[in-house]
Amino acid sequence: MLLTAQHIHFQLPPNRILFDDLHFSLDKNDHAAITGDNGAGKSTLLRILAGQLLPQRGTVTAHAPLYYVPQHFGQFNDRTVAQVLGIDAKIHALNAILEGDTQEQHFEALEDDWDIIARCEQVFDRWGIAYIPLTASFSQLSGGEKTRVFLSGSDLSAPATILLDEPTNHLDKTARAQLYDWVQRSNKALLIVSHDRQLLELCNPIWELSDSRLQIYGGNYTFYEQKKAEETAALQQQIAHAEKTVREARQQQQQAMERQQRENARSQKSRKDGGIPKILMNGRRDQAARTTARIQDVHAEKVAGLQAALDSASAGEQVARIMKGHFSTPPGHKGKILVQAEQLQFAYTDNSPLWPKPLDILVKSGDRLAIAGHNGSGKSTLIRLITGQLPAQQGRLYVAPFRSLVLDQDYSTIDRNKTVWQQAADNNEIQLDEGRLNTVLVRFLFDRDSWDKPCSTLSGGETLRLALCCMTLNSHAPDMIILDEPTNNLDLTNIRMLTQIFAAYQGTLIVVSHDARFLEETGVTETLYLTD
Repeated sequence: MLLTAQHIHFQLPPNRILFDDLHFSLDKNDHAAITGDNGAGKSTLLRILAGQLLPQRGTVTAHAPLYYVPQHFGQFNDRTVAQVLGIDAKIHALNAILEGDTQEQHFEALEDDWDIIARCEQVFDRWGIAYIPLTASFSQLSGGEKTRVFLSGSDLSAPATILLDEPTNHLDKTARAQLYDWVQRSNKALLIVSHDRQLLELCNPIWELSDSRLQIYGGNYTFYEQKKAEETAALQQQIAHAEKTVREARQQQQQAMERQQRENARSQKSRKDGGIPKILMNGRRDQAARTTARIQDVHAEKVAGLQAALDSASAGEQVARIMKGHFSTPPGHKGKILVQAEQLQFAYTDNSPLWPKPLDILVKSGDRLAIAGHNGSGKSTLIRLITGQLPAQQGRLYVAPFRSLVLDQDYSTIDRNKTVWQQAADNNEIQLDEGRLNTVLVRFLFDRDSWDKPCSTLSGGETLRLALCCMTLNSHAPDMIILDEPTNNLDLTNIRMLTQIFAAYQGTLIVVSHDARFLEETGVTETLYLTD
């Protein structure tokens, strides 16, 4: 065993338990993955294992050197690349020695690592970042470059165990393919937090973090999905049984209340007829009232508990079902030209052409098109041209009048300064009255307590649901939906929901995504490559 955890307990203020009494170990040949809903504590658990957080209870023991690739990099922005990799002291010492300074402290700092710069050049070249100098400010790098710097660091430090938190989030298709190959060839113990299903397919076992517990599935992602499908089928049976039980419980509650009321009435009559003292009559009346209340509480609690289980189990399906209904009618006849570009080119301030060669594009109604290219290849620029946010500079661009909606990874259609209810009200094109608008919010799992919640405090999944909710408040389904990295910040539950929704959408779909499985399952049939 390379890593063991025992009795791990961690909670957030005031009393939210993320996990309790977790036990697990990571063995030499494990390439394990952690899945779970957003907010389940996956990243927190990884930070505890990396020694960056202490659990309130329990112990973590690393039996061999360990390396951690974080998801967020803001804390490193005041450092150089060499400092981030922890090799700046060695490089300073090596340079001092080469310049003739032979003080003992330099040899101690170098630790006989005479080829440190050559090794850096080698691993940087392997990860496609040979152009980045070690003296570069880390803050100036893109998200993908920062991830590849950390991946290079894992090759430099040669640890036995590597922890990776959402490593594909900022990587383009080429870098992802390189990471997948690295995972397959690695002889290290890996523990990966990810929602990238292609990466999860390479992992075994799959650990699911849910309800403060860790469930281990001994296989890859396909095996995990099969087991989850079996569990879902069993849960559907439980739901059907629970629905029946809820109905029966409500009937029993009503019958019990009616019986008790009749009994109370008979008791009052007999007390009056029998001349029972008033103090005794009042005591029996109070006892009867307590009995009635107790019966009501027992059945109400039973009904509420079962209903909560029902709501929790069917939440994602409910949202997907609503959206499928909204998208059920095709926006128009297929084959109409919506976007046509001939020799389209764009340049920013340095006047350098954005694309290696001008673009020729034809998008017709009903098409399902992916836009592909490495980071910085102009995918977002092309979307802004199609949606009219940027003017065409060179070539010809025709865009027909149509209703479009852009759903990006930042959900920019949501105003973070508004509350949940204000956002829905501002998108209420179909002019629902307040009561019906409230009902729509509830159907999208926003209860009354969340209506005054600022949108800035919503999780990724909640923001997605609100964006979808606002979409249904439009008077018509859009003719075209443009998805810009829609799965980047979502957990697997919300990715599955999103996949179901846009697979059912019958309009025109343009997708920018590195998630090959999402593209396949949403029926994308054509790809426009922006790079050679």
